[in-house]
Amino acid sequence: MSSASSPPQSAAPASESPIPPAVTAPANLPLPKRPIDIFFLVIFAVFIVTCIISDSVEGLGLDQVKDSPNLLVQWNYWYASNFDPLYRSHPVWLRFISGTSAFVYVIFYVLLIISIVRKWNWIQLPSVIYSTMIIALTGIPIFGVEFFGSAAERTPNPGMFLAFNLPYIVVPLLLLIRMRKPLPFTRRF
Repeated sequence: MSSASSPPQSAAPASESPIPPAVTAPANLPLPKRPIDIFFLVIFAVFIVTCIISDSVEGLGLDQVKDSPNLLVQWNYWYASNFDPLYRSHPVWLRFISGTSAFVYVIFYVLLIISIVRKWNWIQLPSVIYSTMIIALTGIPIFGVEFFGSAAERTPNPGMFLAFNLPYIVVPLLLLIRMRKPLPFTRRF
């Protein structure tokens, strides 16, 4: 008596699994192996301070007068009266830009610092958005007016103006380059 023969089943070789292997993400590097991120920690901590000292005064529309009882206003008056007449005249559009810096970008700066320390790679896309915004929406109009605007709004001292303001374009540009690909903390730059 012969049993019905069924076709032989071929067993999968031991090296082949019906389930594909999981793709593992590369490991995040420790902070000491990411020197550019240490640079960003320091610079963005300074940016937090400058948002409070400078951008909040302009964003709130406080008049920049020499004899103000407000120390932050006095500091802003010194800067504006010496290097930045546009800032001193505080047009509405500049108040919006400064207010965005003082009350929106500052939140990003805090999150970026925490993300760099904790190696939270999700900060990559917000970094790209921030960098693009500050370069395009802040740098272009302000630098355009300061160098090509009316004589009353142009900076009398381009070198000092650039010393105070160029870091807000160059550092976001470096951050944009740093965050150009996902998983930024898995690589040195």
